[in-house]
Amino acid sequence: MAEIVTSAISVLLPKLREVLKEEYQLQKTVRGEIMFLTAELERMQAALLEISVSEVANIDDEAPCKLVKLWARDVRELSYDVEDTIDRFMVRVGVDKPRSFMGFIDRSLNLLTKLKIRHKIGGSIRDIKSRVKEVSELRDRYKVDGIRVAKPVGQIVDSLRLQSALYKNVSELVGSEKKANDLVRRLMEMPDVMESRQKLKVVSVVGFGGLGKTTLANKLKGEFSCGAFVSISLNPNLVGIFKDMLYQLDKDKYQNIHGETRDEVQLISTVREFLQNKRYIIVIDDLWSNSVWQRIRYALVDNQLGSRIITTTRAIDIAEQVGGTYQLEPLSPDDSRKLFNQIIFHSKGKCPYHLSEVSQKILKKCGGIPLAIITIASMLATKKGNEHENWYKVYHSMGSGLKDSALKDSAHLTKMRKILSISYYDLPPHLKTCLLYLSSYPEDYLFTREIMIWKWVGEGFVEAKQGSSLYEVGGDYLDELMNKGMIQLAYEFGKRYRIHDMVLDLITSLSNEEHFLTRLDGQQSLSLPKKIRRLSLQTNNEEDVKQLATISLCHLRSLTVSGHGFSLLPALRSSCPFLRVLDLSDCVNLENQHCKDICNLFHLRYLRLSGTGITELPKEISSLQFLQILDIFCTKIKELPPTFIQLKQLLYLCFPRGTILPKGFGSLNRLHTIIPEDFTISSPTMLHDLGSLVELRSLSICFNEWDESYEKAFIQCLSKLVSLESLVVFETEIPSSSCGSLLPGPQRLRFINMSSCTLTAVPSWMSSLCSLSTLLVTLLTLGEEDLQVLGSIPSLNSLRITVKKITRGRYKRVVIGNSHTFLCLTQFGVEGITMEVKFAEGAMQKLRNLARGTVHWALLGLMPVTGTMLQFGDFDLGLENLSSLEHADVYIDYIDPKHGEAAEMAIRRSLDMNPNNPTLGLYKYLI
Repeated sequence: MAEIVTSAISVLLPKLREVLKEEYQLQKTVRGEIMFLTAELERMQAALLEISVSEVANIDDEAPCKLVKLWARDVRELSYDVEDTIDRFMVRVGVDKPRSFMGFIDRSLNLLTKLKIRHKIGGSIRDIKSRVKEVSELRDRYKVDGIRVAKPVGQIVDSLRLQSALYKNVSELVGSEKKANDLVRRLMEMPDVMESRQKLKVVSVVGFGGLGKTTLANKLKGEFSCGAFVSISLNPNLVGIFKDMLYQLDKDKYQNIHGETRDEVQLISTVREFLQNKRYIIVIDDLWSNSVWQRIRYALVDNQLGSRIITTTRAIDIAEQVGGTYQLEPLSPDDSRKLFNQIIFHSKGKCPYHLSEVSQKILKKCGGIPLAIITIASMLATKKGNEHENWYKVYHSMGSGLKDSALKDSAHLTKMRKILSISYYDLPPHLKTCLLYLSSYPEDYLFTREIMIWKWVGEGFVEAKQGSSLYEVGGDYLDELMNKGMIQLAYEFGKRYRIHDMVLDLITSLSNEEHFLTRLDGQQSLSLPKKIRRLSLQTNNEEDVKQLATISLCHLRSLTVSGHGFSLLPALRSSCPFLRVLDLSDCVNLENQHCKDICNLFHLRYLRLSGTGITELPKEISSLQFLQILDIFCTKIKELPPTFIQLKQLLYLCFPRGTILPKGFGSLNRLHTIIPEDFTISSPTMLHDLGSLVELRSLSICFNEWDESYEKAFIQCLSKLVSLESLVVFETEIPSSSCGSLLPGPQRLRFINMSSCTLTAVPSWMSSLCSLSTLLVTLLTLGEEDLQVLGSIPSLNSLRITVKKITRGRYKRVVIGNSHTFLCLTQFGVEGITMEVKFAEGAMQKLRNLARGTVHWALLGLMPVTGTMLQFGDFDLGLENLSSLEHADVYIDYIDPKHGEAAEMAIRRSLDMNPNNPTLGLYKYLI
């Protein structure tokens, strides 16, 4: 598990470099020793990275890895201890800044103490240096990083698959016939154009490991007379793959191909020559890299004979790059049950009544994955004795690392886990660490994107990247894990994610093995390690209480507690001096006095108290000088203390709606996210504070009452929010006099919603927002000047305008023509009492949709507003001039049915004249 150690070192190295700065005033000898530590740990990290790359080669033979694991364990513990020492030093010494005269006196009084601390750090570093030398000598003595296994990964994966239960009785695999038919239909679908009917077609089957992609693709090979099935896997040997392909294509002609010496280029040429005049099918199984696919694809000639290629992959992005994506879904509950019963009872019928309940629970954990269902069923079929008791033992062990005696001796289970672990070992070290962290949650737990990313940030797993915030980098991590199929988006619950029970089982096992994280959930007896670094307490079980009471938590870095579990813990202040992440969300017995103890956890980076009963934060919150993430949502807190503004490292803040922020909150200028995003502006000073939050990504503001004193402050605020991506302004009427210029302005702003406030004119500064893509705006009236500003916004893709009043004195519609550029606009809508615009030739050339619910055409000719009426019967809207229009939704309000019919006929005639043949959604309302 070298990746765990490399992650620990990657967090430590920046801290060592920080301590080397002059401001910490280290003794010369100590500085030299820290430089030695830094260099030596960098070498260890490099060695561990090489080991991590080769770990997958040992996936079916753990013996050669034991020496590596022992050495990696020593490096891991060393890294943690060094980080604890450095953190203790940084917190106790810190960097003093000039203050008042009394501050100068305090600094003088502390000088002697800090000199003693610096002397003590020197002794600690010397002790650590000797340990580093010992660990380095072990590496050299046993040549740990020289251990390699020459066995190709592809052979290992193939071997595991051939041994797995999934390859037994493939022809009887429940649910595969329909999927095979669907895939054949996809492969054999022909285009309408005659000359392209014989074009080479590619279908990429994508799905989670163990869904049966390989089995499905293998069944289709017999549909063609000439074909080959080659497995790629990680780190493929393409020379060997092309030789296998040629041998399968013609065993007689290429019977000696494996003994011949040919390079990749020669083999590609041979394959292309052989396939030139043949209708073939090639199955490229277990594809992991687009670059590998491109090299193989070059050998597969498009000979216009209707040949077909099937690829299988676990990665969505690889499937999309290959093309022709076919998403393989898990088995339905009914098919899962049939397959399960077929393996155990040799029948697709019902299982015995006394086992029906537990079988359904087991199948739920298998999640429709054939590999999991067959593996568990095959193991249960061999169980002797009390079936009901044995099956429940298996059920309770699933998802807990499969270390229970009911499971650990199963050869089927071991092979299944090794197949699933291929996806894990394909991940880079930082993603392995992030994935392992998910073992802190119980099965079926749903987590939000936001909470998980910020937890990774608090743990130090997210590495800073030039040009991106830590949240954005963490978002990339989560997206990549989704793409690899390791986590899933639970659509039915909105933007929430979950991890499959079989993956949870795998990472829980790996986490327990390496003491990465300990989860106590009351469902299993777990031997606790001597040093617990991360603890997830999901129970109030008395046995867990007894276990915790026997060990020290002084090494704890991360603690997640739910429900009443908080009562199990001793005082945090004394027991967890190095705690960095504390999640006490929904701990119902948390009280205000506990928060004072929390404020003594000086190393804390992440603090989540959401869903607790606390009513206030103590003034001592300012002691948490390293705090980056604070979540106090769903608490009873009404106001934050004045000292809160001293949390200069804060990146994320979530608080109850209506909470009063202290004056001067603009000093928290590293804040990336504030939730809720909406602020009620009661003074220009608040706008000044908001403008100081230069890292803020999203903002919603409401003015108690707009007056002239806000105009300059509002423009200045927006001008300074250079990182802003989303802006909402509501419940305000903003006069045109506030339409000044923004310098430098929020050039990353992509979304503006000003639909619930009213503008007397479109602000001219909007035309300078080069990234603005979506705009919702409400105008008092619509004029030519407004369209000129809107049309000049360079990246505007979606626009909705609501017009509140009819423009008095207007007898003709405002014409939108090619002078109003709207270069990127594809979605457009106007809503109001009347439709005051008309489209001329060349208008909005990329417009595809007049979207439902945003376009409202009332018949102005029927409105009794003297001096502002268009002549009745003027239904010429120029829809025929929108050259890219695909669909229009039109709303017609009418008094006389004859007038409604006349308007409908005019609109349909206009669309019939449109060369793009757009569709129409027509909605008529009698008023």
